[in-house]
Amino acid sequence: MKQITSTQNPYIKSLVQLQEKAKARKQTGTFLIEGQREIILAFKGGYELDAVLFYPDLITKEAVIQLANNPNNLIEINKEVFEKLAYRDTTEGIIAVAKSKNLQLSDLQISANPLLLIAEAPEKPGNIGALLRTADAAKLDAVIIANPKGDLYNPNVVRSSVGCLFTNTIATGTTTEIIAFLKDKKINFYAATLQNSVGYHTQDYTKPTALVVGTEATGLSKEWRDAATQNIIIPMQGEIDSMNVSVAAAILIFEAKRQRGF
Repeated sequence: MKQITSTQNPYIKSLVQLQEKAKARKQTGTFLIEGQREIILAFKGGYELDAVLFYPDLITKEAVIQLANNPNNLIEINKEVFEKLAYRDTTEGIIAVAKSKNLQLSDLQISANPLLLIAEAPEKPGNIGALLRTADAAKLDAVIIANPKGDLYNPNVVRSSVGCLFTNTIATGTTTEIIAFLKDKKINFYAATLQNSVGYHTQDYTKPTALVVGTEATGLSKEWRDAATQNIIIPMQGEIDSMNVSVAAAILIFEAKRQRGF
């Protein structure tokens, strides 16, 4: 078993780049996962682990082998290396190097009567993570990110999703591509927007359905508003006309789940 005790080790330096740079993640097709739960969920979600690094003062070799299903590339690291790589304070002594998945829309497989969540251009990792957690809770068929602003394998997304990045089926594409995909699959799509909208509770979501949300700052683009099967709105009685995107998505999603008898 390999041991690394220097933060100046070239391999460790390359892992720091994965933690800090989207370009490095894209070039190598790999990213880092911290924490036992997240690694378990990634493995269950079909992610391939290139290496598993562990700090033996916090987790034993035997526990790592069991947790990561007997990884081929197991590396023992010391406290200094662990603290250099750890993005969180509570990482439980284990960090995995995982291979990214192809998130192309063309590869997305869905059921005969899908329920999808589409988020256009979400920027804040915390919001993306919250959306993924909601999607996992509702067991949606897929989450589609339109015009992604950042890297879904950003450590902040991995952290804020508490592993739900790995439990959801995810695809990305442009707004134009996704609208064409939905129309080709005969999926009704409902755009959450203020303009030309009806109450979200008035629509039938029991058929193939996609619920589309935008950013809190700018909402959905005109392309979505014009193409939607119906624009929908969550009536609000306060002074403001918007709410956190993950909260809005949860309201819409669980209304659709209620209608479907789940």
